Amino acid sequence: MPRRRDSAAPRGHTAVARESGVTAERRRRRLRVRGMVQGVGFRPFVYTIATELALAGEVGNDEAGVLVEIEGTAAALDEFADRLRRRPPPTATVDSVESTDLVTRDDTGFRIVDSIRAGGRTAVPPDAALCDECAGELRDPGNRRYRHPFINCTGCGPRFTITAGLPFDRARTSMADFALCDSCAGEYADPADRRFHAQSICCPGCGPVLTYSGAGTGDALSDARALLRADGILAVKGIGGYHLACDAADPAAVSELRRRKGRGDKPFAVMVPDLETARRIARVNAASAQLLTSAAHPIVLLPRRGCPGSDRAGDGPAHVDLADAVAPGSPDIGVMLPYTALHLLLFGLPGDPPGPRVLVMTSGNTGGEPICYDDEDARTRLAGLADARLSHNRRILVPCDDSVLRVVDDIELPVRRSRGYVPAPIALPMAVPPTLAVGGDVKNTCAVACGRAAWPSQHLGDMDRPATLAAFETAERHLELLTRVTPGRLVTDAHPGYRSTGWARRHAGQREVRIVQHHHAHIAAVMGEHGLDSAETVLGFAFDGTGWGPDGAIWGGELLAAGYRGFHRLAHLKYVPLAGGEVAVHRPYRMALAHLWTAGTGWTQDLAPVRACPPAERAVMAHQLRTGLGCVPTSSMGRLFDAVASLAGVRHTVDYEAQAAIELEAAARDVPTGRAVYRFAVLPATDPAVIDPAPVIAAIARDTSDAVPAGVVGARFHVAVARLVLELALGHAEITRTVVLAGGVFQNSLLLSTTRALLRDHGFTVRCPHRLPPNDGGLALGQVLAAGVD
Repeated sequence: MPRRRDSAAPRGHTAVARESGVTAERRRRRLRVRGMVQGVGFRPFVYTIATELALAGEVGNDEAGVLVEIEGTAAALDEFADRLRRRPPPTATVDSVESTDLVTRDDTGFRIVDSIRAGGRTAVPPDAALCDECAGELRDPGNRRYRHPFINCTGCGPRFTITAGLPFDRARTSMADFALCDSCAGEYADPADRRFHAQSICCPGCGPVLTYSGAGTGDALSDARALLRADGILAVKGIGGYHLACDAADPAAVSELRRRKGRGDKPFAVMVPDLETARRIARVNAASAQLLTSAAHPIVLLPRRGCPGSDRAGDGPAHVDLADAVAPGSPDIGVMLPYTALHLLLFGLPGDPPGPRVLVMTSGNTGGEPICYDDEDARTRLAGLADARLSHNRRILVPCDDSVLRVVDDIELPVRRSRGYVPAPIALPMAVPPTLAVGGDVKNTCAVACGRAAWPSQHLGDMDRPATLAAFETAERHLELLTRVTPGRLVTDAHPGYRSTGWARRHAGQREVRIVQHHHAHIAAVMGEHGLDSAETVLGFAFDGTGWGPDGAIWGGELLAAGYRGFHRLAHLKYVPLAGGEVAVHRPYRMALAHLWTAGTGWTQDLAPVRACPPAERAVMAHQLRTGLGCVPTSSMGRLFDAVASLAGVRHTVDYEAQAAIELEAAARDVPTGRAVYRFAVLPATDPAVIDPAPVIAAIARDTSDAVPAGVVGARFHVAVARLVLELALGHAEITRTVVLAGGVFQNSLLLSTTRALLRDHGFTVRCPHRLPPNDGGLALGQVLAAGVD
């Protein structure tokens, strides 16, 4: 559906109200509007409804939001305030409208005034995808912005990534580098124009300019498209950083891009020109389509056509072939639509030479590094990755990767929250002091918070690289600048070896540092998303790969009775030895051997992980397990999924996080389990109770020895984990019937859907992540909340 756009009005422009006479009913009020109300056409929106209702006064931005002084009849003032609250512009969010009565001044017009600095906080809006009206102008040969790569209006275009400070005015953005031409200045000042007070307004005569670094005709866009048609790899400067692009149907180009990035088998995201093309490569239901076309335009993980569980005979448009190297072994493919005019022009307009219909569009970096966004940096960092660069001279002030989401049971599940969502605040269920939470070391995000709001950062990456640490520091400073929060408290993970923890201790100075256990933070984050109050206790299932436990073990298969103030560990997976530490994470066959050894099941040659492990390594590992040398105990559910994937013969080594579990899920989708049932043993005599996976491991070993297909084994295992959650919830239902599912394992759509359905069928209220990722990208919010209750 097209996104509605309201007309706007110019700074200093005065409109004559229809009712100019003074009456006995005349009143004057000051309205303080807080929320995401800058950079979204809010002042022009106020101007429009004020003149419609014959009201006089003025509106301006300040650092607290939007300030309106309005005068007219009492009935008109009431209607005006109601429309502010209930019908704001489509990309705005109104958190509150505070009203104060004033003495009338007998004003006869309404105007937009210059921004003022008055203290307080407001929200800078996220970057918004190209709207339908601007896309139509881009394609219109009669429009003066025909083929203009930087077309935007009050309702679309860059916001967060070009903003240096507040209030949100052109002078405080990187668009200050471009003086308006007379035509754009006229539109900016015309209350009847869609670009009235659009801070990033520009045109071919006064806006940014494209450049192409390779040889060609001199037409940057045409040369870039020619490179893509010739199987080249193109670096494209977007809103939040550089992408690396190539033809997704070309096996040689995709394989070469994968080699240059050092990406292993990790799937690439793709960009398609429209929904019709998206439906040719993936299954797109109504919920997914709505997400793809939202103002955020995120990457959406969709079931691939041609994969198990994704196709139905005669259902949908003809399939479009992609190179196998786009997403090897994955049941899903990440799809996004063009969110800038430049992206649309890369695909071409009518009359352009035909080009690729699907583009690989991946972050401009090598594996594990932050996204490249600075032009000088791009010349060196991307030199060995791209054959040429398509760039421009609008500075990116804040790097921001694409957001990644999936839809499970028609409900959004974020995997990475970044462009299009940041820096939108998260409302908190209780007030907290000025706080900086530094998150974890994997998929790091930080967050600042004060009062009843928290501002999580964009995705920053893994903290094992100096470049990510530098990006973290930049993001933290920028968030504090935009929110005007000066943290007096720092919050970090309990892991003593985390780089984020070390950073907090080094930079604390006189500030208090609080520690929050990893899985407690996971559960608190979901509680906070759903607005649960500080008195509530939940049954929190925290399933992930790694989290430091107070006993020095690596936790990850936990049931906690938790509130914000603390938790009690009710149950956990039985500890197994993590032999070799990180080595076992990258070689799932080692986790399978550790689980077989713990379960008392022999390492026979008919078992896939035994065959996958070289004999010399197997001998060393047997010694480690017997003696405990180089072993750390772990209760990780993520590592158990790795073990089962290896036992089933699905994956023995991995190139990226959770690869084995992802491929196990792929094999298990829409596969009947048959009569066999795997069941965990719960040992309730201990406190906490111990969940023993030995019966599951033994049953899987028997099934694989009997040549039961991997998909059936995977399906049975997923059901077993879901039934385990239900069994534990029923066993502790006297505590509460509210269940939280948290941790990266619950990114698994098959597990999440199955578990949620079982719990709901038995009368439980189930809370899952929907605004922040279940993985470590959501930790910072949980840290804020768990540390915020004294």
